[in-house]
Amino acid sequence: MILIADSGSTKTDWRVMDATGVYEQVLTAGINPQYLESAQIHSIFEAELLPNLKEKNPDSIYFYGAGCSSPDRNLRVEQALKKLFPDSEVFIDHDLLSAARAICGHKPGVACILGTGSNSCLYDGRNIVDNVPSLGFLMGDEGSGAYLGKMLIRAYLYRELPEELGITLKNRYSLTKQGILNSVYDSDMPSTYLATFAKFMHEKRKDPVIHAMIYQNFDEFFEHHVCKYKGYTEIPVNFVGSVAFHFSETLHQVAKKYGVHIGTIITSPSDGLIAYHQELLSQSV
Repeated sequence: MILIADSGSTKTDWRVMDATGVYEQVLTAGINPQYLESAQIHSIFEAELLPNLKEKNPDSIYFYGAGCSSPDRNLRVEQALKKLFPDSEVFIDHDLLSAARAICGHKPGVACILGTGSNSCLYDGRNIVDNVPSLGFLMGDEGSGAYLGKMLIRAYLYRELPEELGITLKNRYSLTKQGILNSVYDSDMPSTYLATFAKFMHEKRKDPVIHAMIYQNFDEFFEHHVCKYKGYTEIPVNFVGSVAFHFSETLHQVAKKYGVHIGTIITSPSDGLIAYHQELLSQSV
């Protein structure tokens, strides 16, 4: 039996599996070791995970999580799990690997996350072998919902949107300059705020001005990320995330410009991640 966790800062999706398939799902609070110490993580596991496992003891635990990007952070999660499951093998890795395994499976490919933020990697069918760094909200995040929102709001404030479109946007979100600046510069989650405008852009995606922004957003992602990977035109480029999924038509247009073959586009890694580990389990039986 194995236990798989796909964790973000808000929630963690746990799946209990054996060689016959998934037979239990548990949801707990999100675990991000960038912000939580090992004792805090252990408390969440003990209160929310352990009672739902009903004394099941996994042979192996695979924890993929936001913030699991350095040995010291990963150790915090590992220590918390080992206190509860001392006999289990524990594997901790970044959520980028879970995305790669979910959308590429056991085959090589480029794996891309396009949601609130963005990230990408070159994947050999089992592990990440190259990663153009994700520079985050201030310096990067090309291709993401936050980047889309930043483009839209900047155009609005600079009075570069068509008048009717600008009025619609202002009324829809009750926008004021000071309100926007407060939400971006004084908020703990400016990326989340900016990404909320992606919904408006999807609704107005046929407008030439909006379409040009969406196209540019993806064009910059391909230029700065996808095209940096060796053999990117020879292997599938796969995507996970709401922005990739809902703007897939424009994503395909940009991919064609760069001679890229898009493989899989999904909104969430869960099902693909289950399939990846299910295949590993079946091979070991």
